[in-house]
Amino acid sequence: MNGLRKMFMALLSSVLLIGILGTSTAAKNPPVKLGLELSPLISDGMVLQRDMDCLLWGKALPGTTITVALDDKTITTTAGKDGKWVASYPAHPAGGPYLLTITTGNGEEKNIKGLLFGDIWICSGQSNMEMPVAKGWGQIRNYAQETALAHYPLLRLITVDKAVSAVPMESFKTEGWKAATPESVAEFSATAYLFGRNLHQDLNIPIGLIHTSWGGTPVESWTSPKVLMHFPEFEKELAARDTAPKNLQMAAKDYTAARAKWDAKLEASDAGKKGKDFVWNKPDFNDADWKTMPIPNTWEGVALPDFDGIVWFRKTIEIPVEWAGKDITLQLGPVDDRDLTYFNGVLVGSDIHWDKPRVYTIPGKLVKAGKNVLAVRVLDTAGSGGIYGGKDPMELVSSDSSLQPISIAGDWKYKVSINLAEFEMPPVDPNNPYLKGGLFNAMINPLLPYRIKGAIWYQGESNAGNAYKYRSYFPAMIEDWRNHWGQEDFPFLYVQIANYLEPVDKPEEDDWAELREAQLMALSVPSTAMAVIIDAGETWDIHPKDKQTVGKRLALAARGMVYGENLEYSGPIYHSFKYEEGGKIRIFFTHTGKGLIAKDTTADGLKEFAIAGADKVFVWAKAKIEGDSVLVWSDEVKNPVAVRYGWANNPACNLYNQEGLPASPFRTDTWPGLTVPKVID
Repeated sequence: MNGLRKMFMALLSSVLLIGILGTSTAAKNPPVKLGLELSPLISDGMVLQRDMDCLLWGKALPGTTITVALDDKTITTTAGKDGKWVASYPAHPAGGPYLLTITTGNGEEKNIKGLLFGDIWICSGQSNMEMPVAKGWGQIRNYAQETALAHYPLLRLITVDKAVSAVPMESFKTEGWKAATPESVAEFSATAYLFGRNLHQDLNIPIGLIHTSWGGTPVESWTSPKVLMHFPEFEKELAARDTAPKNLQMAAKDYTAARAKWDAKLEASDAGKKGKDFVWNKPDFNDADWKTMPIPNTWEGVALPDFDGIVWFRKTIEIPVEWAGKDITLQLGPVDDRDLTYFNGVLVGSDIHWDKPRVYTIPGKLVKAGKNVLAVRVLDTAGSGGIYGGKDPMELVSSDSSLQPISIAGDWKYKVSINLAEFEMPPVDPNNPYLKGGLFNAMINPLLPYRIKGAIWYQGESNAGNAYKYRSYFPAMIEDWRNHWGQEDFPFLYVQIANYLEPVDKPEEDDWAELREAQLMALSVPSTAMAVIIDAGETWDIHPKDKQTVGKRLALAARGMVYGENLEYSGPIYHSFKYEEGGKIRIFFTHTGKGLIAKDTTADGLKEFAIAGADKVFVWAKAKIEGDSVLVWSDEVKNPVAVRYGWANNPACNLYNQEGLPASPFRTDTWPGLTVPKVID
């Protein structure tokens, strides 16, 4: 018994000794901390660019060996002192699925399943790129049918979550790669999906779509701060931006207080006030010296080019006796950005959302027979501004349904109260998508250096107010992206903004026409193509539901320009003109395809051509097709010098090629337009 006890005690001592020694060793050499991180792009279901060396990257412990195994190739690299590593995988043909295995020298391993090789397209822009197929804030034409038929396992989708950053980010949030199914496409960008579906069906290869967009954003947000510094108008803001990490953390907190202080100063500076009270809203205020502006409209489009600030609007309305004392519904339409709306001097409504229709109730106690006054104070700090109209007519509707509505569209009196060009700008919200370069930093930079086939872009509406500057901004962004990706002249396909708002009765200046011209001019950038959709818009919806046409025409551009198919991928593009005898001007085009046609043969020939003499006064013109050219003239203009086509917000264009693609709006003159920077009166 004593022998067994001695043996047990000896064994117990040995176990305790081993435990003590083990604890001591662990204390000196703690367990290895696992640190393998991958870009969110490198995840299950991913697509890598075919026929091109592909870069895979991530982070690991400094000095760690990283092994990448894919198909029959194994690549080895080492994490640097900062833990970053990049592995270059050689060109691989389209195909899959494959298993990608990434291991580290300290035993970590990650397996990426269902990898495909195909073509990768970046899909970016503002709300018309963001607009989903069926779920969320938008539903496209035939959305139920489109989602039900979405069964494309080799068409892969990934969406970059919205984010803003004052400094370049290395990662982003996402739900990851998804195969195209009824569930996944319902919330995905409709333009991107329909473009990718067209390509996938035509090429029969895997297609990967990386969707990164944000509604209402200008091109400046998507351009890197380094490039924006070359534009004098951005130097001050960018130079003052403090990018120290500590200060970035405080920026959001400080913004609220700074903005409140700015708003208070703005209110105190409003010329529409006398002391602490508004006077420009009073029904007895004398507005005889005010100018007039047709409403609905953006003020950039008719009177105040490149203007941000506060403008007061007034309209005197005759109210019939039978309306007196009855409640009225005021349908003002959307206002860009903020409004204070008064009826006979009393505030009846206000809102801060640029795209939300204003529908306010006017209490019957304010309604009297005879003259009544509507006054609207509009503040716009960026992009277009004004009472720009919407789907429903601008009118007053009585609570008595037997009474006919009263239209309030037409000429309104207006006066500038504050020009922000002469006022200190508001503080920049660090989470505002208008932050210069903020979306490039957060939603483009993290995608680098993922190899891509090209990019599609649908944006421009938010830059209509400064369309002249867009001539420089847009090409600069394209070059910026190409330089950052390190893929010189990758294909860049973009959508020219659609027709929108009320058609005009006579030729006039228009900021949307100038934005389309800036987009047309960008075709001078190598390896670009433009999808013209001047026939696919909607009068009262800035987000047209016909995204099928958009996707199809972008895919045509890719098939013709990128993939080398023998097809016409563009509508007629203005090339040159010459004067002819008899006071006529002949217009020449490229991309005439099998020939020019006037679509809608029930109409009286070609529409939307206008002509002017040296006085710069345009009148509607007659036009006829002769071969691959168009002859334009008017009996009202004996010595014409300039022609314009489709020069309006919502023109009824009908010049096409026989392939069914519409001609881009254009002009032959270079006269200063609405958005050429100038001093406001």
